Amino acid sequence: MESNTIKNRYDFVFLFDIKDGNPNGDPDQANLPRVDAENQEGLITDVCIKRKVRNYVQLKHKLNKPNDIFIRQGNVLAPIIDNTPGNNIQDRQLNLCNDYFDIRSFGAVLSVGDKGAGTVRGPVQFTFSRSEDRIYQAEHSITRCAVTTEKEAKSQEKRENASTFGRKSTVPYALYRMHGFISAVDALKSGFSDEDLELLWEALLNAFEHDRAAARGEMNPRKLIVFKHNNHLGSARSGELFDKVQIAKTAELPRTWGDYSVTIDKSVPAGVELIEML
Repeated sequence: MESNTIKNRYDFVFLFDIKDGNPNGDPDQANLPRVDAENQEGLITDVCIKRKVRNYVQLKHKLNKPNDIFIRQGNVLAPIIDNTPGNNIQDRQLNLCNDYFDIRSFGAVLSVGDKGAGTVRGPVQFTFSRSEDRIYQAEHSITRCAVTTEKEAKSQEKRENASTFGRKSTVPYALYRMHGFISAVDALKSGFSDEDLELLWEALLNAFEHDRAAARGEMNPRKLIVFKHNNHLGSARSGELFDKVQIAKTAELPRTWGDYSVTIDKSVPAGVELIEML
């Protein structure tokens, strides 16, 4: 495993936007777009973006090992862990990491079932994505001319052009910023390889293309700025590197990607390479 794992630490900034959609509804707030309650900046959870990465890998590799997906709809996890070969926790953990891309990348709690396989700490970590400006949680009334039950049909018999009403929530426009970290130290434990890294970049840049839905409007990747360190521990603090990417709006009320200006300070510390992937 050691010979195939990444040898460098990485930090990255991922910028993406949405127009007329709900990128991550909050079930505690009637599925309104998530916001910071104090300043109304938009939020998207790390697990939301991880889900899109998983979905892309699943579509590309069709659940074939070594790029199967462990956390996915319909999977019953305990029997998978119990049926994984291995005489001890370490052996089962190693085999699960070998078979599943998302365990190698994001880690997983595997201490379920009769046998269990402990916990894997993933080398790839995402922050919450946060919008550059306050967002407006727009709510729209929508109608449906069909009904779902006979009872509902009878209640509308005397009404012409009867419809069922519903609600839809959107963000008119928002630019989101996410930070990511990739640890070569944790990669050594999970087996996260250079091939896995290339697949991760590919998934981030293409995940929105295969996640279209009426609720999500237009979501597009805009910038992926990667800081590659020349060693496994890193040559600079991540916060120092993230500050190299500055965003300023060029319109009072941004409604397009063109209403923002992104400046990248390329004078990075020694031992760090700046790579603009998009």
